[in-house]
Amino acid sequence: MTRRCLPIGIQTFRKIREGDCYYVDKTGFALRLIAEGTHYFLSRPRRFGKSLFLDTLAELFAGNEPLFRGLAAEHRWDWSRRFPVIRLSFGGGVVQSRAALDQRILALLRHNQEALGVRRGDQTDIVGCFSELIERAHAASGERVVVLVDEYDKPILDNLTDPDTGLDLRDGLRNLYSVIKDADAHIRFAFLTGGSKFSK
Repeated sequence: MTRRCLPIGIQTFRKIREGDCYYVDKTGFALRLIAEGTHYFLSRPRRFGKSLFLDTLAELFAGNEPLFRGLAAEHRWDWSRRFPVIRLSFGGGVVQSRAALDQRILALLRHNQEALGVRRGDQTDIVGCFSELIERAHAASGERVVVLVDEYDKPILDNLTDPDTGLDLRDGLRNLYSVIKDADAHIRFAFLTGGSKFSK
């Protein structure tokens, strides 16, 4: 019997599956979440598998069926439907000012526009750009959008010793996340992860 590799430090579902690594099948749980609700928030410590689970959701909604062969989702998901997936991650680097945060957010939104082939509009502010991205992705694909946010709170946690900056970054992130609620008609599923409780 061939021993598989342990996926130590791997946060990419495709890399685990194509590399024939050990994988604990969480796709049945993912299907249950999708069937029972539309908006979720998961708060867990670092190294808990949040990023890998988000990546699994992204591949599922993108309809990448070969990656799910032999897993619970293989025969229980409609692979003919592909949903536009918007992915935002604040896991990399350290943001130390509101200007740097806004710059990071706009770069993430531009990256998603390019990945989804969505034409950039006239909006230049974060709320306008994010709203426009969601609406245009929905219109272009005919399917409502999936929004996945990883490490939603990291910019704040990186600045806990500087309360003024932390509060400023909190307001900037609140500005971004308010779009998710406002764009509900265009969103099929939203999942946010972080290390702290959302209300805190």
